[in-house]
Order: sequence, then structure tokens, then C-alpha cells
Amino acid sequence: MTSEPEVLDGDDLPAALADLPDWRVDTGALITAYAAGSAVGALALVAAIGEAAESANHHPDVDWRYDHVFVLTTTHQVGGHVTARDVALAAAISALASEHGATADLELARRGA
Repeated sequence: MTSEPEVLDGDDLPAALADLPDWRVDTGALITAYAAGSAVGALALVAAIGEAAESANHHPDVDWRYDHVFVLTTTHQVGGHVTARDVALAAAISALASEHGATADLELARRGA
């Protein structure tokens, strides 16, 4: 039997966000938006996020809108709260975005990506 991941709250979540400048918390989820410069670039980022999610066995909500990619991650196993799994996935997605030349646009980030 696998134990449930620990929900990050209190000081843990702000501390985790200090290392995730591309992300913010909105209604208990980590969210971001990336400008990829083109539809092709955005789709390449979506594909890379999909591969990372499969490798981590942790799947975010991803929304592609022309040259933008919106991402939301929570851990459903603990009622849709943020856990260390979300923080690790967010860090991996940030690295992928950087590799693909995409830049975070937190003004566009929204819950319900």
C-alpha cells in the first residue's frame, strides 16, 4: 500500500515557490502560462510536458492556445492540493520551457487551464 503524499502548506509552499519563479499558487494549485513564440513551439512544449508527466506518473492539466501553453498541477490523490510531486513536476516543466525558448507569463496564468 502506498502512503498519501504530504500536502504542502504553511511555510512549505512559499518556500517551494521561491525556487519556482515561473509558477504561482491559485486556489490550491500551481499554475503558469508560457509564451512559446509560435504554435509549433507551443506544441513542442506540450509534447515535452507530456513526456515528463508520463515519466513522473504525475499528470498536469495542459491547455494549448496558439503560441501559449497553460499548465496547472495538483495532486488528485490528496484532494487536489499541492504536494512535493507537483513542485518536482513544476521544476521539470520550467526547465523544459527554458530549453524550448518559452518564457513564463504569469499575468496570463489562471486556474482551470
